[in-house]
Amino acid sequence: MAGLNTSGDFYTAFTDDADRYLNADKACIEDTVKRLLTINTSAVKPGMLLGKIQSGKTKTFLAIMALAFDNKFDIAIILTKSTKALARQTLERVRREFEPFYEKDLLQIYDIMTVPSGLTGYELSQKLIFVAKKQSDNMDRLATLFRESYPQLTSRRVLIIDDEADYASIGFRRSRQEGVIINTTSRQIDELRQTLAASAFLQVTATPYSLYLQPDDLVVQEIEFKPVRPAFTVLVPVHQDYIGSNYYFDRRSTDEESVASFIYQQVSRDELDILHHEDQRRFRIDECLTSAAIQSLRSAICNFIVGGCIRRLQVDHATQPLKKFSFLVHTEAARTAHSWQERIVIKLVEELSAAVQNDQVLLQQLLTTAYEELSASIMVMNHYLPPREEVLRECFGALEKGWLMTTKVNSERQVEELLDTEGQLRLRTPLNIFIGGQILDRGVTIANLIGFFYGRRPQVYQQDTVLQHSRMFGFRPIEDLTVTRFYTEPTIYDAMRRMHESDVALRDSVERNPDGPIVFIQRDNSGRVIPCSPNKILVSRTTTLRPFKRILPVGFQTDYKTHIASVIHEIDRMLEKACQGSNFKEPFEIPFSLADNIITHIEPTLLMAREEGYDFDWKAARAALRFMSDSSADPTRRGNVWCLVRTDRNLSRKKVSMGSHDVYSDAPDTAHTEGVVASRVAIDAPMLMLFKQNGLEEQGWRGTPFYWPVIVAQQNLRTSVFAHETMD
Repeated sequence: MAGLNTSGDFYTAFTDDADRYLNADKACIEDTVKRLLTINTSAVKPGMLLGKIQSGKTKTFLAIMALAFDNKFDIAIILTKSTKALARQTLERVRREFEPFYEKDLLQIYDIMTVPSGLTGYELSQKLIFVAKKQSDNMDRLATLFRESYPQLTSRRVLIIDDEADYASIGFRRSRQEGVIINTTSRQIDELRQTLAASAFLQVTATPYSLYLQPDDLVVQEIEFKPVRPAFTVLVPVHQDYIGSNYYFDRRSTDEESVASFIYQQVSRDELDILHHEDQRRFRIDECLTSAAIQSLRSAICNFIVGGCIRRLQVDHATQPLKKFSFLVHTEAARTAHSWQERIVIKLVEELSAAVQNDQVLLQQLLTTAYEELSASIMVMNHYLPPREEVLRECFGALEKGWLMTTKVNSERQVEELLDTEGQLRLRTPLNIFIGGQILDRGVTIANLIGFFYGRRPQVYQQDTVLQHSRMFGFRPIEDLTVTRFYTEPTIYDAMRRMHESDVALRDSVERNPDGPIVFIQRDNSGRVIPCSPNKILVSRTTTLRPFKRILPVGFQTDYKTHIASVIHEIDRMLEKACQGSNFKEPFEIPFSLADNIITHIEPTLLMAREEGYDFDWKAARAALRFMSDSSADPTRRGNVWCLVRTDRNLSRKKVSMGSHDVYSDAPDTAHTEGVVASRVAIDAPMLMLFKQNGLEEQGWRGTPFYWPVIVAQQNLRTSVFAHETMD
């Protein structure tokens, strides 16, 4: 880049490894530093380095530091996560990466809490890196160092990197006694930025929503807080081997020809409740091998054992080094729940191990079911599948030899003891089960994770928190993915899927127009969708509206024929009149009022399986359709909706996968038929697809026809974040 020194000693030491830093990585790094040099990144307008969870953000910002040192910057401050173990991990990573320069006396690296007293002029003249946790004591020490101990440093050019920026930069918490309180650390970060004469500020995160969505200003307890809002955003390139939220949550996860279609395994609400605390009326731990109360957890553990053994046999067959594998249980924040879950898992492993001698029939049945479940996804990829008997022998041997290790991790001390210098949990045995909560989210990498049992159910799903729990993201070989399973409850899965959609929309928006705003809307009391203050989105249930987005109910049974036959007949009448004799061969335009009336008629005919975690916000769906209709780029089509009707359909209520589990059908439309029609017609106005199912009893329904609606957003729709409920 013109004006940028890209051949300096620091930067070239990083990027000479062409396999580690690809051309796309270099372009990202150089673009970021150029912007930091030319754009005034102030207290309220920092730069933003936007990556994906476990996608190489640290590698990228370390190279940015190196390039900055070659281009007029003298000091780098890394504000890191607030746990001792992860701060130590960051410090060791920095020391390892910059060791050649430390050895040559070109650079000094310090933990802010252990900076030696009386730094000499010789030391202060070098490049300096300070690592500080985002905690009050660390921030106080940092401020003292610049203001009192070595005030000469305030005149030098400083690069501040806020790692996991959204983690501390959202500066609010709520107290019953004091109301809304500003996070002290956030204020200290802001004050530090104002102390420095020449500084640039770069935030690094994978979940920036709370940063983009903060209000312009806020006064709390007579203190004015200017929240962080990006001056620019640069995207960290995504490597082709990266497996992220798109693999787990986008539509191709419903494609039976994709390994992704096998990953999600449904867990009931009742089972998550049982795992919350001990209640012998509902579940007796001595019955863990047979009780239906923990069927999903037992299946998950068996799948993990079989999957790990299959992978070890596969790598041995390929004459590659043997690997160790991991499984994570994260359903609660409470430590008492972790202890109860640890007891269950340990008891399960003990009983499975005892069954090698005492009940081989039951053990063989459990492991065979797991083998059949996993073999389906392996065969999709045509990978080598070890024979069942060989896998069972390996599993029996694993249980006899103590290959399974269960570890509870719910404190900083435990994490510090378990992490290696790379920031990964050490895998001590071939099969490792970790049980924990919040402490296992940001920055902790769990290598070779092939099972994730997740059940966190907060009252409000905060995107920047929930997605960070997703330890199954990262660089995963496809061979591991064939035996990987993700266990959670439908409501949680749906929330995470919506968060994924917001993430995709945000990245797409940045790629198309880095400086352009995103539209934030909500439904008002009359049911209309109106613009809203972005900060309200933070505590709202949201849907991302983007081109060709599908909105439809999933997970329901119809009401009985005596209740809905007349309603279906009335919908038939409305559609016959609206299509004007076209016999439904082609889509036809209808006013939104008619579409709204049809959806209103359909709503009581479909009974959502709420006890299983399935729900559908009918009011929000109608409001979203109205917004999309009113937002048409073609003024002549505003207020109208395309309607596509298909009749005589026979989709089963549930679809049976190639494995052992079945799930609710979720695609009355198909991409290669109705999807093609939508892409051809729904250009400036949304489409309402109506699939009249025959509802046959042999297909799981109640023997009566019904309509299954699918709303499809138009192609020329501006990406919008839509809050389902109105905030006061």
